[in-house]
Amino acid sequence: MKRKVPVLIACFLHACIMLSAQKIIYSEPDRDDPRLLNFEVLGKVNGKVLVYKSYRDQHYIVSFDTDMKPVEKTRLDFINYRVLSTDFIQYAGYVYMIYQYQKKSSIFCMAVKLDALGKKTGGPVLLDSTDNMNYTSASGNKIYSFINSEDKQQIMVFKINTRNDKVHVLTTCLFNKDLSLQKKSRLNISMPQRNDFLSEFTLDNDGDLVCVRASGTSSNDNINKISLITKPALSDNYTSTDLKLNNIYLDDISIKTDNLNKHYLITSFVSKSRRGNIEGLYYTLWDKQQNKEILNATTVFSDEFREDAKGDGSLKMAFNDFFLKNIILRKDGGFIIISESAYTSSRGNTLNRWDYLYGSPYWSPVDYYTWNSPVGYYPWWRSNMYNNANTLTRYFADNIAVISFAPNGKMEWSNVLRKSQYDDNTDNYIGFGVFNTGEKLRFIFNVQEKRDMILTDQGMLPSGQVDRNPTYKNLDKGYDFMPRHAKQIGARQAIVPCQYRGFTCFAKIEF
Repeated sequence: MKRKVPVLIACFLHACIMLSAQKIIYSEPDRDDPRLLNFEVLGKVNGKVLVYKSYRDQHYIVSFDTDMKPVEKTRLDFINYRVLSTDFIQYAGYVYMIYQYQKKSSIFCMAVKLDALGKKTGGPVLLDSTDNMNYTSASGNKIYSFINSEDKQQIMVFKINTRNDKVHVLTTCLFNKDLSLQKKSRLNISMPQRNDFLSEFTLDNDGDLVCVRASGTSSNDNINKISLITKPALSDNYTSTDLKLNNIYLDDISIKTDNLNKHYLITSFVSKSRRGNIEGLYYTLWDKQQNKEILNATTVFSDEFREDAKGDGSLKMAFNDFFLKNIILRKDGGFIIISESAYTSSRGNTLNRWDYLYGSPYWSPVDYYTWNSPVGYYPWWRSNMYNNANTLTRYFADNIAVISFAPNGKMEWSNVLRKSQYDDNTDNYIGFGVFNTGEKLRFIFNVQEKRDMILTDQGMLPSGQVDRNPTYKNLDKGYDFMPRHAKQIGARQAIVPCQYRGFTCFAKIEF
């Protein structure tokens, strides 16, 4: 007679089997030295998962099938010079690689179209070039920056000449998705104050360029004035509009384009005094069609929220180490702000947000224009170039704060995902990845369990309620995940880089 397994036990066993069998698939580890390997997960193209790799000045596209088995490894042999930067824009059937390199005293910005196997289908195409080395920055001669619209129909490369403190020259090249040049413009943007700089470039679906001109205090450690700069797609002119700041100071500004509602959302953490404690969040909403500011507000964080978010510090200093990470727009015009506590220490000296932000001794003004949006990046990237390689640096990434705002700007709810992470001389394994599955936001990050870093998965519902899922500790041992380098490739799929026995590989996680 067969013994019957109790229903609850059977269900539990089934769940464990499903978790281990269906949740994750690993690629074979790459045998290249991970210390010399750079990579980027590009996304899914014609059913293949593409990963870009560079190793010892060699560049490759690796194509994986649905089981994460390599289909093709294509060397990008058309790159004959030292590459200064690479960017990618992925479509359903192909991917564009935007790259720049230096040849003698000239910088060339190129684009090439690659298929699902990483093979070029034309080009490379010259987007722009520069002989004037006045554009050169302190970070490897990279002078071009790349942005694209949300619908990927508009592509722009731009550069900024900052030789004249009073007037910065912005050169923009706007292309359509076929890389046909739509408009090249040269704008002389006035810089009325000595500490003015341009930041937060974004491109809307109409091809209009938007950025912020910010003005710092005398020591340039706070922002006390901001202007919205807008340039229509086919125009050679720009407009500048001062945005209202009512005796407050900003520091971590970001812009998000709401193409559905034709809005630009500008937001920043705010303090009431120079180098003061973070009091709350500033946000303003610009209506593109009405050409005016329709919302300007500051939300001061409550003591209850501060208590929930703070680590070991005081209540007043609860948000001093938080930086903006993600802005998620809702269809109704509301939005969600995601921020994370992040800082470093070196030889007992802990750096704070003022060490990372504009005008610090670690941050040269010329480097504003080796531009990358700070949203999604860690603040210490701005000071890493000045770190002594022989100095031990400890990286910290702690709690995640999530705030939801209604279309009228009123704060609806807030919540905190609690974590405490650190690592020495690397930040690859700390931080988090966030994915939008439709019904919820899913956060993955590592937690320390004995000597192992275990991947955990927590969901956040539209109401702000946290749905804590079991950790991935029942999965294969020996894999160290890099969740902040993850890439969502489907409604319920993501590629997460990891290391296995010291070598790099990639895991496909199905939620």
